[in-house]
Amino acid sequence: MKQLLILSGKGGTGKTTVASAFIKLSEAKAYADCDVDAPNLHLVTKYKKCPEVNDYYGMKKAEINIVKCIECGLCVENCRFDAIGKNYIINSYECEGCGVCEYICPSSAITMKDFKAGDLMLYKDDTVFSTAELKMGSGNSGKLVSEVKKQLRENTKADFAVIDGSPGIGCPVIASISGVNMILIVAEPSVSGVSDMERIIETARTFKTKIAVCINKYDINEEICDIIKQYCKNNNIELTGKIPFDMKAVEAINNGVTIVDIDCAAKQAVQEVYNNTIKILNKQE
Repeated sequence: MKQLLILSGKGGTGKTTVASAFIKLSEAKAYADCDVDAPNLHLVTKYKKCPEVNDYYGMKKAEINIVKCIECGLCVENCRFDAIGKNYIINSYECEGCGVCEYICPSSAITMKDFKAGDLMLYKDDTVFSTAELKMGSGNSGKLVSEVKKQLRENTKADFAVIDGSPGIGCPVIASISGVNMILIVAEPSVSGVSDMERIIETARTFKTKIAVCINKYDINEEICDIIKQYCKNNNIELTGKIPFDMKAVEAINNGVTIVDIDCAAKQAVQEVYNNTIKILNKQE
């Protein structure tokens, strides 16, 4: 299965807008949302059936048996994360699962237990959509992304999948990149947008995966847009096209539909970006 991953160096560039348009244009039978901290691709998928939901367990958390606890205070003194209160109740948001308290407890009152860190969700009808949502304050986002991609592979025989990745360059992005055939980076023409684009390109290149760039809202600053184009040229990165800022596109997103579901300038531009991206994806073979 060929996997096209859509990334951005920062949030708010229009990554999910482009991903949802690609899903519609390609009539993809398999797709995933790997932005597990704040998934939103489901808002435009329009599934009528509820998803299959499975608990996702990340790192273990400490739990104190109050009956066994002798209130010696050793756990409170030695917890470097200040996760244990004076009443010997553990704050799960503060606990990092290091296990020091369990090791040091003289009465064996503390045990490390599985802790639900989020939900893994699978939508299925004539298409398969894999996604997940991490609970607030939970870690192991990279591991959860890997589970999202694994769930997608195991539940479809489609030959092509669109994956909406996470913003930034952290663990969930690295897990998203692993095993994909091509990465399309959505950049925006702003000072921070250029800097973040450069960081994600540098990160993606370590995987030796084909990379291309498209520019979203290019007309909000055409001077910086030219800087992005020159950067791509200097670094031998293919530019698949430019998408204008379009208020109709904003209205479409607010109404829960993709930009290719309405007639607007952004629709025509993203069609060209899609065609060029697929050519590059197929050419790399």
